[in-house]
Amino acid sequence: MEKKQSNEYFKISLVLLLSICLILFTQGVKLLKNPASTPITLNTLQGLIVLWAFSMIGVFISTLVKKTNIKILADFPILGWVSLTSLFFCLLSDFFVQAIAGVDFLSITTPILAFAGLSVADSLMDLRKTSWKVAIVAIFVFIGTYLGSTIIAQIGLFLTGK
Repeated sequence: MEKKQSNEYFKISLVLLLSICLILFTQGVKLLKNPASTPITLNTLQGLIVLWAFSMIGVFISTLVKKTNIKILADFPILGWVSLTSLFFCLLSDFFVQAIAGVDFLSITTPILAFAGLSVADSLMDLRKTSWKVAIVAIFVFIGTYLGSTIIAQIGLFLTGK
């Protein structure tokens, strides 16, 4: 059992390492297209290592609390543990905040969206089995979200006088 769990941690750490490499690659491409964007410095590398460490600590905490009999802790998602870990360490020391500030936010969203797309692609067969009415609801949700966002943006521009 111990070997299986350490193998699982190894897989997770490799996926997180791949994510960090993708973040670094994305930030590099963005830097080539827009030299005024966030540069890749030692602070960026420290920030990526810090993000990787926070993620791994969150995974460890999640597996530890799953062994407890407290249902609310066992059902708490890994993302929540990673967020709480990040919050705790960032409140503890300003070093973590400064390190993470060296990582471009839009570069972080690229792997998140890629993984979300892969996870949705995994369940396309299940999506095909749902009714066609879901597509109509999705279209109305997308239109409503777009219109809501534009109305809020227009109000913001009106209030600022632009």
